[in-house]
Amino acid sequence: MTKVFITDDHYMIVEGIRSLLQNEDGIEWTGHAMNAASCLAFLKNNQPDVILMDINLPDKSGIDLCKEVKTMFPLIHIIGLSSFNQQSYIQKMLDNGASGYVLKNATREELVEAIEMVMQGDKFLSDEAASAVKRNDDAKIPIITRREKEVLVLIADGMTNNQIADKLFISATTVDTHRKNLLTKFHAKNTATLIRLAAQYQLI
Repeated sequence: MTKVFITDDHYMIVEGIRSLLQNEDGIEWTGHAMNAASCLAFLKNNQPDVILMDINLPDKSGIDLCKEVKTMFPLIHIIGLSSFNQQSYIQKMLDNGASGYVLKNATREELVEAIEMVMQGDKFLSDEAASAVKRNDDAKIPIITRREKEVLVLIADGMTNNQIADKLFISATTVDTHRKNLLTKFHAKNTATLIRLAAQYQLI
């Protein structure tokens, strides 16, 4: 019986995957965590065979969490779970010890196949993820956090720092920090270049 655990902060995703797998022969659902801290707390007393891990968690990047879990529990198989299919995300997840990568639109058959393959010691990439890895054109796409993505979209909508701050319920200073971080990550000298690159990378 393969024990499966999921770490994802979207309850609908957790419930959707649980419903897909709960009646599957050979798979035992062991629970879920909504953030990295809860995941690590669970692992202190329980070691599942497979963790389906969102790469964009609220308190820590799933990419960093993957490396941390694999360092502490090398026998746990980790499958990256994301709506992002950029090569840079997938490659970093694999580099940090993940055994597979599936997108959140995966079918039940795809999820089961992924779990079975990583349990056999093989790597599994969903079709879209495999296609992305074969491409090199998006290797330079910067890794941005969920909050940075939200700020980026609002910047592209033409909002000022104060307007973004009001919409996201954060301070204008925090927005400015996110804006500066985005400019740095994209190697952009100004907002116009930032928006152009973000559009080119299909991030907005």
